Amino acid sequence: MISSPVDSLRAGAAAIKSKQFSEAIKHLEAYCNANVGVESNEHYQAQIWLVQSYKAQGRTTDARHLCFNLSQVAQPKVKAWAAKMMHQLPVQIPGREPVEAASPVGFSNNAPFNTSKPWSDPGQTAGKGPGKGPKGNANGSQKELPKSERSQTGGVTLLLKGISTNLALVSGLTLIGLFGMALSLVCAIVFIQGSDNPLLGLGISTAITLAFSLGTFFVSPFIMDWVQRLVYGTQWTSLEEIESLSPESARIIRQVCKEKKLKQPRLGIIQDQNPTAFTYGSLPNSARLVVSRGLFTYLDDDEVATVYAHELGHIVHWDFAVMTLAATLVQILFLIYSYSREAGRNLGNGDGAKKLRSALQTATITAYLFHLVGQYLLLYLSRTREYYADHFAAEVTGNPNGLSRALVKIAYGIVEEGKRSEETNQAPSKVLQGMRALGIADAQNAGAAGTAYRVASDSNSVGRVFLWDMFNPWAKWMELRSTHPLTGKRVRALGNYAEQLDLQSEFDMVRVVRAGNQLDKKRLYGGFIQDVVLMGSPWLGAGIGLGVGIAIAATLSSPLLAVSGVLLGLSLGTLVHAFVMYPQIQRPSETDILTLMSDAYASPLRGRPVKLAGQLIGKAQAGGRFSEDFQFKDKTGMVYLNYSSRFGALGNFLFGWKQSEKFIGQPVALTGWFRRGIAAQVDLNEMECDQGLVSSYHRFGKLVSATVCLVGAIALGLLGITSAGL
Repeated sequence: MISSPVDSLRAGAAAIKSKQFSEAIKHLEAYCNANVGVESNEHYQAQIWLVQSYKAQGRTTDARHLCFNLSQVAQPKVKAWAAKMMHQLPVQIPGREPVEAASPVGFSNNAPFNTSKPWSDPGQTAGKGPGKGPKGNANGSQKELPKSERSQTGGVTLLLKGISTNLALVSGLTLIGLFGMALSLVCAIVFIQGSDNPLLGLGISTAITLAFSLGTFFVSPFIMDWVQRLVYGTQWTSLEEIESLSPESARIIRQVCKEKKLKQPRLGIIQDQNPTAFTYGSLPNSARLVVSRGLFTYLDDDEVATVYAHELGHIVHWDFAVMTLAATLVQILFLIYSYSREAGRNLGNGDGAKKLRSALQTATITAYLFHLVGQYLLLYLSRTREYYADHFAAEVTGNPNGLSRALVKIAYGIVEEGKRSEETNQAPSKVLQGMRALGIADAQNAGAAGTAYRVASDSNSVGRVFLWDMFNPWAKWMELRSTHPLTGKRVRALGNYAEQLDLQSEFDMVRVVRAGNQLDKKRLYGGFIQDVVLMGSPWLGAGIGLGVGIAIAATLSSPLLAVSGVLLGLSLGTLVHAFVMYPQIQRPSETDILTLMSDAYASPLRGRPVKLAGQLIGKAQAGGRFSEDFQFKDKTGMVYLNYSSRFGALGNFLFGWKQSEKFIGQPVALTGWFRRGIAAQVDLNEMECDQGLVSSYHRFGKLVSATVCLVGAIALGLLGITSAGL
């Protein structure tokens, strides 16, 4: 029986010496949990042994988490040990072969533990170096997918395809358009206020616009520094520290700064395991480049280097400066809209006030329209600059395949950390939520690629999920509202660069494109048009009903018949909406999540009846005490499961509060409707498990609404007929 932390440490040392790694993990975790925050040789030694035990058991993600923590401690030798060991720990993806078991090192052969040398030489540990992939055995965990080749040298020149070839022109035209809209509205407001001197009004409006833009431009980096420190806990670090974690990244930073005559950016690390990276600042020589610790956990050295190169591309291209100015102009448009709307409400009722109110209403509508257009211009500019940063990284590193892998692994890491947060009841990542627009990838678009990478046996299986990104019309529509291009499109562009370097594309995008070109275009675009009609079917029905009702009402001189026609059309349109979104489920064949994710025809509106078997692994919202929705996984991936009570929001709340928790961790068989947008979900119909049968009622609310409208239409129709004397 283990009675004290010291006993736990001794038992762990004995277990690791005899290669009983599961037993060692149990005792060493007990010791470490009892000594949280303690800085001692014994504690460092216990953590080192725990890293090696995790590695021996194939739990490389846990090993990398702990190893990264050790790389941040004050003890130089421990930091050096951890930094080197990180390169021997490839990303673990459950379901493939593990790292070969390591021989226990770091303790004396003559004693249970040795505190005189709490750090051991990683060179004694079995395994391959960074970028080589792990050795496998038969314990049933996982190895990485085989890596495609990279160019031996960077500094190559690559052609852009399918993207505007003049970034300065795109940026300039976007900024000119935004500035022009903002300036014209400021002028309108100044002139409306009754300026007697139009030239003075023009000068004032120009000065206001420029002062606000320039002030924000130069002050925002310091505000961001404060936010980084206070909200995200960013730790500023040296290039030497980055080099200990990723040698190639440090080399790339030195190379780019020397070639482009840049001052080294201020480097930061956020202690968050969700992999991401972003850059901000006002001028290139005062840039900040921040990454999360998860980047080093989930990516290999060469892949981390491509991410740093991507962010350096943003600095070289002045991207953060241009985006800051563009975002400021869009915000000015919104401020003008808000001002003119409020000013119009506070006027009196005189003749002059009425004219002024009319002018302000015109300015309000114009400002709102300009603001909407400005937002889409800003998003387009953001997506274009991401393509250029990818292109820069591919040229500098000669490794477009590394960046392709990095993008997919980042998505995988986000999916894994979301699951980990649920298991530990932690809140969603502040970094992913707050830095979504600045990050290297959009976290909301992580599900498909991350799920595919987690389970795929080959890169072609991962590539299949990109068919939807590249060919579905809904993908193009949804991308319009995104700060980042869809992952499939970025990987395709990187595949083009690989082809120019005579390298095989990482995910064989040529095959993906070939498969996409063989898709039924009529089915793709016909389904999209059906979806658009479906979205408005209730109101389309109401409009048709109104037209018919007015015609009948005019004939019979009974206005009630017009209202009856509206309700009847609304009822029929709602029924169509309900049964197209949720078609009848009879006997759907059993499928899996990866197959569903690979369906290029999937719709965000028209549900596909599906039958799945798997496990509920948590709530849809990590830490969501009252959430009624679930995370569901099968052998091929994870998807969100959407529950709906027949009693509406109150029923959902009560189910989430009182019942949903007992289903977590249960194996289930379910039927429902799959739909795919930027993210994917299954709307639950029925779910069977040991706890019983759970039924969900997505159509119920729509059917009730349609019934109420139908009853109202019949009642008003009868009254109208009666009043007409028929």
